[in-house]
Amino acid sequence: MSTTETLEDFYQQKFSYLPENLKQDLGHFNVFRLEDCHDADSPPINYSRRDFYKVCLIRGRNIYHYADKSIEIDGPTLIFFNPQVPYTWEPVSGDQTGFFCIFREAFFTENLRSNIYDLPMFKIGGKPAYFLNEVQEKFISDIFLKMLEEINSDYRYKYDLIRNYLTEMIHTAMKIEPTERLYQHPDANSRITSVFTELLERQFPIESPSQRFSLRSAKDFAEKLYVHVNHLNRAIKTTTGKTTTDLITERLTNEAMALLKHTDWNISEISYCLGFEEPAHFNNFFKRQLQMNPSAYRLN
Repeated sequence: MSTTETLEDFYQQKFSYLPENLKQDLGHFNVFRLEDCHDADSPPINYSRRDFYKVCLIRGRNIYHYADKSIEIDGPTLIFFNPQVPYTWEPVSGDQTGFFCIFREAFFTENLRSNIYDLPMFKIGGKPAYFLNEVQEKFISDIFLKMLEEINSDYRYKYDLIRNYLTEMIHTAMKIEPTERLYQHPDANSRITSVFTELLERQFPIESPSQRFSLRSAKDFAEKLYVHVNHLNRAIKTTTGKTTTDLITERLTNEAMALLKHTDWNISEISYCLGFEEPAHFNNFFKRQLQMNPSAYRLN
């Protein structure tokens, strides 16, 4: 099952340490050479979300998978990833070089006029990959080199300067047409189903009456996965033989049964935390699934 990779996971997996300022630094920024973090012996990168943003300049031949799309790149490419979209990449050739930086939203939005997820490369349905020509590659490489120089300096205002470099990189990308070479990968259905399942299970167990089940429809999940609801429904039907609604209903019913049997919460409290606006709606839902009302099931 897919899980969300945190910044803590990233540092432990790549370097077996945590930066001292990670907990205190809400925005957190760091920059790396790609070859210092990935080599031929590195384990495969999991298809998952991250809880941070990532901008990567990568050379070589690779296939990136994000949401329900895949893109094959061959040559220098600038790629933007955000925490909402699960992704992974697989090297096709063994000559991957480049740079990448990671940061949390707070680092970038401090001086941004609008939300970062409104930018073309980060918005819903946006295209994250930009192929670079020789001049553009050198320009972006130089920006990353400046970031590396500043991150290791003692300059008091280095993060302000780095933020300017990041902004310049984003504006450079917005002047370039994003690549359209997207295709449906054979494994896309299983990836989308895996992340759907993770999102569904992440809402459980319900541990207090104030906790609420919020992703209740196929449309809710599709928006979180950055895919069209029809794509989500087809992927889940292909992979599981069931509809998206079937899986949500089954999991919701199982949680309702557990809460009725193992808590002393009243029906209104259980109804609320399972996302029903009225107890009567919960009663009708439960009766359709088990042919008895919640109170009768609790006493059974």
